[in-house]
Amino acid sequence: MDDLYRENILDHFKNPRNYGKLNDPDFEADEENISCGDRIGMQIKLKNSMPKSIEEIKFHGEGCAISMASASLLTEKVKGKTLEDAKKIGKDDIMKMLGVTLTPTRLKCGLLPLEVLSRTLSLVK
Repeated sequence: MDDLYRENILDHFKNPRNYGKLNDPDFEADEENISCGDRIGMQIKLKNSMPKSIEEIKFHGEGCAISMASASLLTEKVKGKTLEDAKKIGKDDIMKMLGVTLTPTRLKCGLLPLEVLSRTLSLVK
């Protein structure tokens, strides 16, 4: 693993961006990776404008460095984006943000935040 990417993952793990809970979220969802025990919840607050966009986003939970760093990176990426743009983010985007090749087990950790985001966004009507 490239040292630059390792440092980035450790930085986001030790100093996660957008970690915590919103006081009055519009939508929220939780997911758990039962194979390793990682758990992540995500909350979003939408901007009252058209098209709808993500005004605030927070995540909480516990897990390995990969899942926590992935959640931190993902929330940074989608904050301010329209719902349509946020829904377009996929596995390749997560892999690019992490900058590492993950084993199948670690892939589940890295993609857990994306599953939570997708579930949260699916609640928006």
